[in-house]
Amino acid sequence: MSRWALVLALCAVTLAGCSSPKEPEKTGETGTNASSGATGGQPEKRYVIGMSQCNLGEPWRVQMNKDIEEAVKQHPNIEMIFRDAQNRSEMQQSQVREFIQQKVDLIIISPKEARPLTRPVEEAMQAGIPVIVLDRKIESDNYTQFIGADNVKIGREAGKYLVKVLGGKGDVVELKGLMTSTPGQERHKGFMEGIAGSQIKIIFDADCQWLEPNAQREMKSALSRFPKIDAVYAHNDPSAHGAYMAARQEGKGREKQIKFIGIDALPHEGVRYVKDGVLSATFEYPTGGKEAIENALKILKGERVEKSITLGTKLYTKENVEAGGETL
Repeated sequence: MSRWALVLALCAVTLAGCSSPKEPEKTGETGTNASSGATGGQPEKRYVIGMSQCNLGEPWRVQMNKDIEEAVKQHPNIEMIFRDAQNRSEMQQSQVREFIQQKVDLIIISPKEARPLTRPVEEAMQAGIPVIVLDRKIESDNYTQFIGADNVKIGREAGKYLVKVLGGKGDVVELKGLMTSTPGQERHKGFMEGIAGSQIKIIFDADCQWLEPNAQREMKSALSRFPKIDAVYAHNDPSAHGAYMAARQEGKGREKQIKFIGIDALPHEGVRYVKDGVLSATFEYPTGGKEAIENALKILKGERVEKSITLGTKLYTKENVEAGGETL
C-alpha cells in the first residue's frame, strides 16, 4: 500500500469513529398526543356552537341556557357562544348572521317569532352550518332538527283539566303567550279543542308576551270588568302567577275563588306554586337543552338524527305534586 493510501484509510477510520450513532426508531406511539393526555387515538375534535336565545326575561329560558351549560360540562371539546336577543327579532336575525360569519360548527336557536327568523336559519343551512331549532318553530322545514314539546297537546290537556274541575261550565280568562310565536298559537288551539263541547267560555283574553308584569296588568283589567271569573288559563307559569297576584291585591279574596292554571312546571316556579296552593295545576314544558347538546354532537360527528323530537309532558296538581306529577 502506498503512503497516501495508508493516510486515507486512517482518516476514514477516524471519521467513522466520531460520527453520532443513529437514533433508534420509536415504536407504539402512533396517534398519541401527550399534551392532551390522549392515548391510542387522535385528540377529540373541538367544536364551536352558537346559541341564540330569544330572551332571558323568562325564567324558563334562563333554565334552558342552564340546561345547555350543564350538558356541555360533560363535553370539554365543545365551546358555547351564548347570545341574548332581548326579545327583539331583528337582533336575533343579526346574531344568526354573526354566527354564519364566524363559521361556527353548529347553531342552536330558540326563535322569538317564526316568520322573521325563517330566512336567517335558511341562510345558515345554505352556508353548510347545521341548525337545531329549539322550542319555537320557523315557517320552513329547512333546518337540521326541531326539538320541542307538543304544545297543542299541552293546551288540550289544560282544557280537559278545566272541564273536569269546573264541572263542564264556567267563565275563563286566557292570558296568552306571544301570539306571533308557534307555542302561543298552539297552546290556544289545543285549549279550544280541550273545552270543545263544554259550557266553558273565554270571557277575556290578552297577549301577555309570556311576561308576568303584562299578565298582572291584564288580569287587573279583567277583574275590574267581570265580577265572576272561575279560572285563568295562562300560557306560562309567570303569567299565571301574575294573575294570582292581581286577584290577591284586589283585596276581596278573589284569588280563592279562581283556579289558576299555568305551563312550564319549573321546580322552583310552577311546581312550587302548586305546592304553595297558588296554582291549581301546571303542565311540564321541558326546555330541551340537554337533548339539544346530545343531538348536536351526533350531527357534528356525521350521525343521522331525527328531523323532529317531541318531548313529553306531566301534569302537576296538589294531589300528585309530591309524587312527581302525572305523565300524560
